[in-house]
Amino acid sequence: MSFWDFFWLLICSYILVAYLILLFHIVVDVFRDPELGGGAKALWIIGLIVVPFLIALIYVITRGRGMAERRLAAHRQAQADTDQYIQSVAGSSSPAEQITSAKALLDSGSITAAEFEQLKAKALA
Repeated sequence: MSFWDFFWLLICSYILVAYLILLFHIVVDVFRDPELGGGAKALWIIGLIVVPFLIALIYVITRGRGMAERRLAAHRQAQADTDQYIQSVAGSSSPAEQITSAKALLDSGSITAAEFEQLKAKALA
């Protein structure tokens, strides 16, 4: 195998992988779109199977903007869900509640006065 044969194989492999990724994104977008009916989804998938290069090009040209918007909306929804989960797990206590909790620990003798002052400063910061 010569250098050029290997180079050509490398280029063809890159193009094939890029094309498969594009097909995957198109199929995911077809099923993600709530405005697209079942028949239209079936037609797009059948088109991708029968004439894949042409249909992929047509899909990207005609529905590319919506494809980006749906992907961005899905990303924002996932981020919002993650933020909500983190906030629910972490709990959000007010500085007054934190100071009250630290004062209870000080009164019970679990922490020293210096530790109480550190907790109080952290809660107020």
